Amino acid sequence: QVHLAESGGGLVQPGGSLRLSCVVSGLTFGESAMGWFRQAPGKEHEVIAGITFDGSHTYYADSVKGRFTISRDNTKNLLFLQLDSLTAEDTAVYSCVAMEFAQGDFYPRAGYWGQGTQVTVSS
Repeated sequence: QVHLAESGGGLVQPGGSLRLSCVVSGLTFGESAMGWFRQAPGKEHEVIAGITFDGSHTYYADSVKGRFTISRDNTKNLLFLQLDSLTAEDTAVYSCVAMEFAQGDFYPRAGYWGQGTQVTVSS
């Protein structure tokens, strides 16, 4: 059974930073592309970052490009998302997700995501 568990969310002031973590079990982590998506209140899910199994390719949504950084540690089955220069528009629940990487694009695998961690950006 695949299990993904996020941590690291919290309340941060505008301009601040957070580092999210996701520990994965039940999946051959080192062979799987991974990513992050978020859902803000009243909005659709937004895939914001992806990374191939070996870290050779990454993807960022325009809304976070240049501010967020995805990384992974295959020795510990860990996925990370560094969030910098946060704004109120980044307030959302952030979830990690297993993905497929095909023809240069990332596709979330249905059902392979965690419960999420809340990020709130407010002064």
